[in-house]
Amino acid sequence: MSLLDRTGLTAKITRPRIHAFLKKYASEKKTLDVGCGSALYGNHFPNRITLDIEARPGIKTDIVGDAHNLHMIDDASFDVVLCTEVLEHLHTPSMAIAEFRRVLKPGGLLLLTTRFIFPLHDVPGDYYRYTKYGLRHLLRDFEILELQEEANTIETLAVLYQRIGFQATTLGFRPFKILWFLKAWIVRLFSGILTCEYGDIRHNKVETNILCSGYYVAARKR
Repeated sequence: MSLLDRTGLTAKITRPRIHAFLKKYASEKKTLDVGCGSALYGNHFPNRITLDIEARPGIKTDIVGDAHNLHMIDDASFDVVLCTEVLEHLHTPSMAIAEFRRVLKPGGLLLLTTRFIFPLHDVPGDYYRYTKYGLRHLLRDFEILELQEEANTIETLAVLYQRIGFQATTLGFRPFKILWFLKAWIVRLFSGILTCEYGDIRHNKVETNILCSGYYVAARKR
């Protein structure tokens, strides 16, 4: 571990929050983990089948397939569909959502996390960003049990500064990235500074967290 890592400045702001959200819905029921990637959250769902677009070294992938077309999976065969940090990478998200609903049992649970205010990542397969209103529309055939904002407006600025540190070089000198991590740490000290936010510049519509790094959703199949 590098000296910078030991300071804690490079610890991803959002990761513990995703863990906390998923821990609330931890289940031993049959789970389809879509886009399982590095399997960061698999310990909360021990009875899971992993699916990814390709096999990845060192990662257990039970099904290699495309989330847009889960033809290899029977209708109503899973209690839980877990889809973390994948939705923004799907070129036709409505197709994937329909497939998730199809493979869920009646009353089954979709657990989904995705990005709103966030840099390009894992390019070129980075297609969309979602507002909470867009997610509600996309999931209109589900009963939304919880739609949680990942970070408030000021914390989201901190997330962005941190990502600049991760994804950019400053003045051609890699160690200068510490400036962005320090800025992220300082900004977080002011996370409660905003007393009211609005969804328009005329201040007619009160809104919460006009900047939000992402959203966490728990939705039940009707």
